[in-house]
Amino acid sequence: MTEEQLNPTADGVTVENLTRNCTLVSAGEVADNHWTRMKGLLGRTGLAPGAGLLIVPSNSIHMFFMRFPIDVLYVDRSLRVVGLHHSLKPWRVGQMNMRSHFVIELPAGTLQATGTQVGDQLAVTGYQL
Repeated sequence: MTEEQLNPTADGVTVENLTRNCTLVSAGEVADNHWTRMKGLLGRTGLAPGAGLLIVPSNSIHMFFMRFPIDVLYVDRSLRVVGLHHSLKPWRVGQMNMRSHFVIELPAGTLQATGTQVGDQLAVTGYQL
């Protein structure tokens, strides 16, 4: 499976933080079936600024076999941030968040740079949740 097959839309996915008036993801991909959710970011060496992976549905993640740290957002059905991890390192397990409908994996440092916090309201374009 190629990286292109992760993204079901030709134009990519964007994620805006409406609370902070900033873009979190400008070139996103979606993992929304068993295979793509299981694969996630495995095999990659990093995420470019503006990249991100939405894992739908998901309320937890693991970093087994990962090569780089990532920031993680847990988002509920109303697109509100209900949990987060800053720079989750390889070989760690993220928290399980039962309020989360999906997870967004971002380049490490994105959350700090944008000031994103629990309670922030997001908007997603390019993918129907």
